[in-house]
Amino acid sequence: MGAKSQSLKNNNHNHATIETASGLNRRQFLRQVGMSAGTAVLASQGISQVFAANSTESGNSTQLTKDDLPSALMDDGSLSQTSQVSLTQTSCIAPMIETRLFASSNVGGSDDRTQLALDRVACAGFKVNNPTITNRQYLRFAGTDSQRASDLQNIATGAIAAPKLLLGVRGGYGAMRLLPMVDWATLGRIMKERGTILAGFSDVTAIQCALLAKGDMSSLAAPMLYSEFGKTKPDEVSCRQFAEALTNPNLVINISDATLTSPSLPSILTSAEPKSLTGTIWGGNLSVVSSLAGSEYLPRIDGGIVFLEDVGEQAYRIERMLYDLYLAGVFKGQQAIVFGALSGAGEDSYDKRYDVATVIRQLHELTGLPIYSGMRFGHIGQKYSFPLGTTCQLTPNTDGGYQLAFTNYPIIKAETIHVEGLWQAV
Repeated sequence: MGAKSQSLKNNNHNHATIETASGLNRRQFLRQVGMSAGTAVLASQGISQVFAANSTESGNSTQLTKDDLPSALMDDGSLSQTSQVSLTQTSCIAPMIETRLFASSNVGGSDDRTQLALDRVACAGFKVNNPTITNRQYLRFAGTDSQRASDLQNIATGAIAAPKLLLGVRGGYGAMRLLPMVDWATLGRIMKERGTILAGFSDVTAIQCALLAKGDMSSLAAPMLYSEFGKTKPDEVSCRQFAEALTNPNLVINISDATLTSPSLPSILTSAEPKSLTGTIWGGNLSVVSSLAGSEYLPRIDGGIVFLEDVGEQAYRIERMLYDLYLAGVFKGQQAIVFGALSGAGEDSYDKRYDVATVIRQLHELTGLPIYSGMRFGHIGQKYSFPLGTTCQLTPNTDGGYQLAFTNYPIIKAETIHVEGLWQAV
């Protein structure tokens, strides 16, 4: 027997006594869900060992894209501690939630990280039917434009049955190249009939906007496969809130201060007494939303609530993108603007007084709209997932903060998700 085979045998023997919730040991569970021997090796090794080895590979773990920044940095640019969870062996449940991946943007940088993410979501109960799409690559993208568009278009044509969950692989750039290649109206109708949830953020905002604008279908602003669940130490809060948004038909999020947007702002910036309002919440990543201004793929919602977040953009660039939207008339007819995290903005090199707070006060002067800041979502740790393209009630509270309450969106049965599987060793 070769050394590799002997090592695999020893690893499997060492974990043979670890029982899962369904009475299967680790090796039996991995075999049941169709994982390869190579995957079994990955699952049997300590996760820290896997990534320690991976860190020596050229570029795989050191090249950060905008998609990766949230997990590496806090708002002040220091290293984040929010993702430091304890990774222990965990029981798994048989994956029952029909799930398909869509890879609309960047290719993943590490095969090991991708496989670890796939193992975790399987452990948590998500049955991924097309894991091989993570192997595609064309230039910087996760496949050619037609390949990436087919992840969604094949559902619109009926070539592939709509799953319960469509989970984005990662962000970066490339989703907007696909927009003319998908029948969004038909895709939205099929997703409504099935109760399909499309989840992602960052560059996936282009997909979410097109789906709402042309398919009248909601989606979920949420962590993604490679970006979160493949981390050495996934963020437990983000994982729990992902499951909460997937399963709670009456999701409520409370915001107490504006710090994530700017510590120099009030939670609610308004020229009148704050009052409750209800409308369709829509938007996403500011860079992507502003790039869609004037196109048929940007939603036109009467009485809407615009949500915006971004990362690594200086104050003047944030203002320029907001002016793109203002001059295109996007804020007309809206009831309010909600800002999530505007992380990593830094200081303006010309004048440090010109900061995010100055930009948002200028936007308030321009639009006259109430602006709610500090929403716990964006390129940050401990993010709170929430539905886009659905009904949101904004209610100020007596402490100067506010509450967002969401209704009318598809959900998944809570008992089918084993949330701990999303961050623990599998």
